[in-house]
Amino acid sequence: MKRYIWLLIGFALSIVLLTGCNKDPLPEERFEAFIKDWEKQDFNKVYDQFSADVKETVKKDEFAERFSKIYSDIGVDELVVNFEKPEEEIKPNEKGEVRFSYDVSMETVAGPIEFSEKTILVLEENDDEKKWAVRWKPSMFFPDMEEGDGIGLKYSYPKRGEILDRDGVKLAENGLVYEIGLVPQDLGENKAATIATVAELLKLTPESIEKKLNASWVKPDYFVPITRLSLQEQELVTKVTQLNGVLSKKVESRVYPFKEATSHLIGYIGNVTAEDLKELKEKGYTANDVVGKKGLEKVLEDRLKGEKGAKVFIRRADGDGKVTLAEKKVTDGETITLAIDIDVQLTTYDQLGGNAGAAAAIHPLTGETLALVSSPSFDPNAFVLGLSAEEWNRLNEDPLKSLINRFGATYAPGSTFKPVTAGIALEHQVITPETTIDIKGKQWQKDSSWGGYSITRVSDPGKPVNLRDAFVYSDNIYFAQAALGIGGEQFEVELKKYGFGEPFPFEYPIYESKVSNKGLNTEILTADTGYGQGQLEMSPVHLAISYTPLLNSGNLLKPKLILDGSEKETWKENVITPETAKLILNDLIQVVEDPKGTANDAKIEGIRLAGKTGTAELKTSKDEDGKENGLFVAVNTDNPSLLVAMLIEDVKKGSHDVTPKVKAIFESVLK
Repeated sequence: MKRYIWLLIGFALSIVLLTGCNKDPLPEERFEAFIKDWEKQDFNKVYDQFSADVKETVKKDEFAERFSKIYSDIGVDELVVNFEKPEEEIKPNEKGEVRFSYDVSMETVAGPIEFSEKTILVLEENDDEKKWAVRWKPSMFFPDMEEGDGIGLKYSYPKRGEILDRDGVKLAENGLVYEIGLVPQDLGENKAATIATVAELLKLTPESIEKKLNASWVKPDYFVPITRLSLQEQELVTKVTQLNGVLSKKVESRVYPFKEATSHLIGYIGNVTAEDLKELKEKGYTANDVVGKKGLEKVLEDRLKGEKGAKVFIRRADGDGKVTLAEKKVTDGETITLAIDIDVQLTTYDQLGGNAGAAAAIHPLTGETLALVSSPSFDPNAFVLGLSAEEWNRLNEDPLKSLINRFGATYAPGSTFKPVTAGIALEHQVITPETTIDIKGKQWQKDSSWGGYSITRVSDPGKPVNLRDAFVYSDNIYFAQAALGIGGEQFEVELKKYGFGEPFPFEYPIYESKVSNKGLNTEILTADTGYGQGQLEMSPVHLAISYTPLLNSGNLLKPKLILDGSEKETWKENVITPETAKLILNDLIQVVEDPKGTANDAKIEGIRLAGKTGTAELKTSKDEDGKENGLFVAVNTDNPSLLVAMLIEDVKKGSHDVTPKVKAIFESVLK
């Protein structure tokens, strides 16, 4: 009996299972599965769900490849297909079809595409299995698309924003250059000789020209570009275009009118490389675009480049018209005005005279950057027009390293740092203006614990030295003792108030200044730091800014490179009191005015300057004869309007190689 009952139960379960297996599939479930594959852009799986009649006319490989490429080309993203599943059972029509409505939205490079469409599903039977299939047509993917139509994409390119100085003078502009090209059929019988002459004149190789002439797209009557020349090369253009088959035309290009004088600041643009695309593809760049490669062209790329316009459209198979699916208007790049004064920039560059060095000029009451110069330099136009191998090797092998940006680097400031030490020592009452030291000779050490190490000063004035004298004579021993009085730990804390050890707040990337590698953990290192040596490093820009408290009641200004209409900003408030600031500034006036002052050779009749010289020794041991960097920082004190910090590497006469150059800048700009 029990066995009979179990047989009945087993038979009933079999009926239930068979009933479930034989249940017809639901069309809405099939369409939901189709949508999932479509949203994933898996066009192979999408094709597998097509009806048999569609598969007879559309090949799987061609379909998957075609629409994968279309979706990729137009940048389809965030594809969403909304389908509301019917609440009631769907009954096929007399043809065995069901119809569903759905909404599609997607993002493309040209903006959103949104539309509503209907689809047909048919119930097909194959090998005793029934399943619903999608009767696909092109308009399911794009509205109004018909078989044979194509999807087109057209870009419109923005004008790159220009870079101007404070008075609207163009430092980077969209100008014109000559494009030199050859027409193969017009080169004549002496083709090889003509190519050799062209190569010699344009500093190219015959092989590079031949390679361009043999490109797959070239036809005998085509103009084949081989190089570009500045409009200033008119004589060369005339000479080369007198040869058979050589032509020129003017084309748009990025132009840097002031060449070497602004190159490290402004930089240059170049074609996007395969390496660039790894980072830039997500931002919409393609291999046909240009991008900032150096300087402000790179730093301000996002503001300068603008936004490409794009149009996605249906291209009719019969060539009769187009249907626009999405369109994004082009947006030109932003024109950016700098605080730079091109006259100050040019004067400063000329004064550096090709020496390895750097200079920063600022307005001492606003922090506006009037000049940023690195020397030696290079012509950025050459990078845009195309550098020859010879030119690249010359730049790359330059012993003075003209490709290095020195105003963004950090150096030992030498004695130009002494006003900072004095300010901290006065604030902490380690010294007063009357505090003197009475040291005989040029060398001093605290005690025998220093071993063979001692502090050396330039001269022995033969008398007790107070603060004013210490500035005038640039007495290293005085400021070394002041630093020791402050103490290494406290000195580090105070230098943070000047921005040491933190990112420099500037629109151009500048290396941050540092006090030391592992802290002022020895007396010798603390003492050396007091007069700007040890392991102390500052950029020329930071060095210039460090003098602003002297003219702004003790407030350290934030440097400003881009003029945006905002007021001046304070970077660090009250680093010293107004009284201390005034005291130090008056002493620095004596550095220039006093006949014994180290900067007396910078004195200008009718223009009162305050300044501080510096010589930074570069050596790894005391006995080594190292090179020296010369420095000078100066500011005019009557109606202050110009503050200049200059550094020249490998000087022969210390700071006296620098002071006449800074003097000449003030004379040129203020007179």
